[in-house]
Amino acid sequence: CLSSGDTQVGGGEQIADSAKVMSSMLDAVMIRTFAHSTVTEFSANSRVPVINGLSDDLHPCQLLADMQTFLEHRGSIQGKTVAWIGDGNNMCNSYIEAAIQFDFQLRVACPEGYEPDARFLALAGDRVTLVRDPRDAVIGAHLVSTDVWTSMGQEEETAKRLALFAPYQVTRALLDLAAPDVLFMHCLPAHRGEEISTDLLDDPRSVAWDQAENRLHAQKALLEFLVPPSYHHA
Repeated sequence: CLSSGDTQVGGGEQIADSAKVMSSMLDAVMIRTFAHSTVTEFSANSRVPVINGLSDDLHPCQLLADMQTFLEHRGSIQGKTVAWIGDGNNMCNSYIEAAIQFDFQLRVACPEGYEPDARFLALAGDRVTLVRDPRDAVIGAHLVSTDVWTSMGQEEETAKRLALFAPYQVTRALLDLAAPDVLFMHCLPAHRGEEISTDLLDDPRSVAWDQAENRLHAQKALLEFLVPPSYHHA
């Protein structure tokens, strides 16, 4: 695990140059960054698989764990209804991609001006519905998910976001509007008392702890898929 300060990227080396050097020494690379272009540029110049561990645009590795968790508890998510409550951030964008990949309906409840990326909405077509009232998103949903209201790099917006997103807190009462077998997920770490009520992670409908554990198993599976045992770095 290397931070930007531990590599030549932090010293001003071009991303493409770092990709050529690092990929000559490794079997795979996972990048956790801000600008999504960092991932795509590195990948374009890498000799080995590059995994998006998180970017401002997407968080696909988390969705692998989320989909695994739903499958374990409820079976196939195809044809189900999923509600995303809160910020239309990278997690929300990845839920849109998952709706396309796994063929489920996604309702996104967010304040005006905090919608998910229009590029992903356009790809999803009628699989995704935007609403303002979280109750409209949750009614009959089989999965409800949320995330912190202030992500990394947005700390200066904290006070504004706390006020704006207050009506979007997910509570046990909000979950009561969903399907009887609804599951609640949160990618963690959670801010209890903000995006979720203080007691929500302790609700029997919450599978956040299984979801967190599955980050390990989903990423092991991803590495096995990308770097088969027969592969020998050369």
